[in-house]
Amino acid sequence: MAITRMNNPLLEMIRGHELPPFSHIRPEHAEPALDAVLDANRAAVRELEQISEPTWDNFVAKLERLDNDLHRVFSPVGHLNGVANSPDWRAAYNACLPKLSAYATEMGQNQALYTRFEQIAQSPEFATLSTPRRTIIEHAIRDFRLAGVHLQGEERERYAAIQQQLSVLQTRFQEQVLDATEAWVWNTDDIADLDGLPQRALDAAAAAAKARELTGYAITLDAPSYIAVMTYATDRNLRRTVYEAYATRASDQGPEAGEWDNAPVIQEILDLRQELAALVGYANYAEYSLATKMADSPATVETFLLDLAAKARPAAQRELDALAAFAAERGGPTPLAPWDVGFYAEQYREETLGLSDEMLRPYFPAPQVLDGMMAVAEQLYDVRFEPVRDADVWHEDVTAYAVLDDAGQRRGLFYVDPYARPGKRGGAWMDDCQGRYRTDDIDQLPIAFLVCNFGGPVDGKPACLSHNEVETLFHEFGHGLHHLLTQVDELSVSGINGVAWDAVELPSQFMENWTFEREALDRFARHVDTGEAIPAALLDKLRAGRRFQAGMATVRQLEFALFDLRLHRDHRRGEPAAVLETLEQVRSEVAVIHPPEWHRFPCSFSHIFAGGYAAGYYSYKWAELLAADAFELFAELGVFDQDAAARFRDTILAMGGSVPAAELFEAFRGRPPEPDALLRLHGLAA
Repeated sequence: MAITRMNNPLLEMIRGHELPPFSHIRPEHAEPALDAVLDANRAAVRELEQISEPTWDNFVAKLERLDNDLHRVFSPVGHLNGVANSPDWRAAYNACLPKLSAYATEMGQNQALYTRFEQIAQSPEFATLSTPRRTIIEHAIRDFRLAGVHLQGEERERYAAIQQQLSVLQTRFQEQVLDATEAWVWNTDDIADLDGLPQRALDAAAAAAKARELTGYAITLDAPSYIAVMTYATDRNLRRTVYEAYATRASDQGPEAGEWDNAPVIQEILDLRQELAALVGYANYAEYSLATKMADSPATVETFLLDLAAKARPAAQRELDALAAFAAERGGPTPLAPWDVGFYAEQYREETLGLSDEMLRPYFPAPQVLDGMMAVAEQLYDVRFEPVRDADVWHEDVTAYAVLDDAGQRRGLFYVDPYARPGKRGGAWMDDCQGRYRTDDIDQLPIAFLVCNFGGPVDGKPACLSHNEVETLFHEFGHGLHHLLTQVDELSVSGINGVAWDAVELPSQFMENWTFEREALDRFARHVDTGEAIPAALLDKLRAGRRFQAGMATVRQLEFALFDLRLHRDHRRGEPAAVLETLEQVRSEVAVIHPPEWHRFPCSFSHIFAGGYAAGYYSYKWAELLAADAFELFAELGVFDQDAAARFRDTILAMGGSVPAAELFEAFRGRPPEPDALLRLHGLAA
């Protein structure tokens, strides 16, 4: 049967379906649906270009609706490509990318639309508009300029070509990381080879072997398998083997050398980004990236990162020295190699704190944690959650939930997809299925995707999470709450839309704090077999463990952030990308652990080469400072203080991107952020 508008489930989204009909969406639906919505949007834009006296109602509101139609149709496509990747989905998604890029460039460089936004901004009506509507117009004018609306002739054509090439290259980067991750497997029939691994990791390895039609046990590069080996395997050679495979994914080194090498892709991406920045008047891509962020310049960001490094690196070096001495006392290698650090760190933590991941894991059965996470949000923000039993999902592990207000009315919906599986992109993320959008004839609820890659249930036993994984889940849920609890009705600045990128991590990192608090943990942290709550002594160790090797963890993130910033600031188009040289220079300034020469971390650094963090990875630390300062108020007043929680909900969460993030933070805290709050959180303050 030919795909038509009437039988394409993606186009049902325009006709008002609340949730995407995932079980009916096929790769062959993607391109026809995109073509249909792009054709309709272009026809509508031609009419809008003719308006002589633009207003919010006759111009901006109609563009908002066009944007909503496009996003609702295509967001399920991008999502399924990430969580159910297959050759057919990959081909369908890649066929759509050039069309999306071309349309985005057309819109961004449409002089007629830009002129009409300027007319509204300069009209008497502008002062009468609500704050969210004024913000949308200001953002639009800024974004037109960033898109090169003033470019003419060959430069305009070149900008469009660059955007198309970048969309293809960034997708290729991610695909090659996924392919390299899934291609490698280490198989053994001898359980002695996996000495030290806890039983749940052995069970998962046996299940992985069975899924691949292998005998015995299979170690893969999926995060749960990789982390288990690096933390517990007593065989140092095995740790090195797995480390090398992971550290050289999609590169010219390691066991799959050259098979999916991302180095040439990185070179092209950097060249094109720098060229794009120059076309629209910026000295480099870092300056271009920061035009939409809180930080005002690369120099400001670099100073922030180096100041933090100066305070954290001495502590990190002391931590590494103590770990090396501990390992040496137990006959460990001197010096420690990177594949030794996690193994001895876990032993050292257990000896010094009496704490290990495996001690904590039985207290965190995944279904229980999910329920408790929502219970925490219910008490904080005066909402309720309930499963959506009839939701159409893309995998049996997925559950949909509705968010209800105190009157029982739906505020939003979200999906949780918690477990790793073949064909699913690694990592954890929250994504926007659709935003809150309310007009005279539209009452659209926000919908979010929460995706993680935890080890799943084995042999009917519930998956039990490490505490780090519990933090990850709360982190992504924080993003979700930011999107779901918005009270802004205008699409472009509701929820996470329009939020400065270096502030978007504030709600997520803020939520992590409740995974350390007794009042919150009692809602979900109960032993999988006995139902016992975490004993007080173990909780004390968990909280002390938050500061365990905090210096080492901090400088590792600073290494990534400085590398990202400098690479996008200093690269010169046409010159060989100084990727490894830049990384080595950064490490000489801030790192305490130095990987071997063959390490190729940049080739799998999807955040900056395939995600939205290019020249923006510093945002994690920038927002972590905001989150630490915000939580200090709860530490003073009580972690479920209702006045503080209501203020956080009504400023940070409710206002979305309608007000600058710095203003919202000051409205919540009553002052600008305190620079040393992050150091105090991690015990690094002098």
